[in-house]
Amino acid sequence: MNTLFQRSIVAVFFSLLLSLPQLTLAKAVYEEPSAAAMTADLVVARPALVVLTVLGTATFIVGLPFSLLGGNTGDSASTLVAGPFKTTFLRCLGCENGRKKDVVENSSSNDEQ
Repeated sequence: MNTLFQRSIVAVFFSLLLSLPQLTLAKAVYEEPSAAAMTADLVVARPALVVLTVLGTATFIVGLPFSLLGGNTGDSASTLVAGPFKTTFLRCLGCENGRKKDVVENSSSNDEQ
């Protein structure tokens, strides 16, 4: 009986393991932020992110000698400066996931003929 239980646990484990890659695939997110989300983003989030960008830049400058010695200057610049800058200035107002992109539909080859 113990062997049957162990085999069942192993079977459930492997079936969950095989289904895991399917859980990581996601569709594109099309955000439609509300007026409240845009206002909160403009009044609260953006000023805080500007402060975070300035603090990240200052931290990068202070830690620059250490990151030069460690060989990870690009990684630290990306994390401390570029990431907060992109989140602050390049993200659409009220959006959480980045820039809003226009949906482009591909025309089929039958339309061209």
